[in-house]
Amino acid sequence: MTDLRTPPVDGGDLFSERARQYALEKPLQRIHILEAGCGWGTGLNLGGRAHVATGVDMDVPELRAYTCERTDLDSWHLGDLRTVPLPPRSYDVVHASYLIERVPHAELVLDRFVAALKPGGLLLVRMRDRDTAFGFLDRTLPHRLRPVRRRRRPRPGRAQRGAHARVAPGGGPEPAPAPRPAAGPPAAVYERVASRRGLRWYCTMRGLVVAEEYTSRASLDGLGAGSGPADLLCRLVSLCTRGRLTAAHSDVTLVIRKPENRFARVI
Repeated sequence: MTDLRTPPVDGGDLFSERARQYALEKPLQRIHILEAGCGWGTGLNLGGRAHVATGVDMDVPELRAYTCERTDLDSWHLGDLRTVPLPPRSYDVVHASYLIERVPHAELVLDRFVAALKPGGLLLVRMRDRDTAFGFLDRTLPHRLRPVRRRRRPRPGRAQRGAHARVAPGGGPEPAPAPRPAAGPPAAVYERVASRRGLRWYCTMRGLVVAEEYTSRASLDGLGAGSGPADLLCRLVSLCTRGRLTAAHSDVTLVIRKPENRFARVI
């Protein structure tokens, strides 16, 4: 089994590196990837390995517009994440970047992702941490007072997979590409599982293995923090809460594995 504690090489994307390592363990299989939150961000780079990518997200105009532009998805489904089709034990990798904190009923949605994951598969989660000074400000300030985060663009030079046509829900013709939305990440709901501590608790209760865990200041850096008012506000919140809401990080990244043991307590 691949040692997931090995850091990514050449400063590459952690999730893509872990997905490639997983694919090396299955040399004769086509890897099935679930892009959970396909209306925002970019997909995984498997370095030419044969794979099938399916996207799911909430059905709102901005997320639909971006999903329609993506050329790396073989199919996608937008709607209520509690009911979108997710066949059990069908995906090798579930990639969920900046999704868990912005969906209602997040724990139920996670249960569906875990159930759709094959034994031994990877759940790759990146999210804004609710239990930080940044998370506190992001969920309590009025929307009009929240700073607008810069939108992430797809990585330049990413390979396009034209061999597979995208299929719109219902089997109809593919919608025409829509303009890329200029706003920041979708507004967050921040349920209790959308935190470093909350996700650890979730993994413990579901028998999942947290192979790697990292924190970063990605969302703060996206605001130009370090010398700006956002960083100052976060430090003030941390000071007022005596460090309970930390200003040291804003985001948390976890590589989670679903055990292969059939006696493990998993969904």
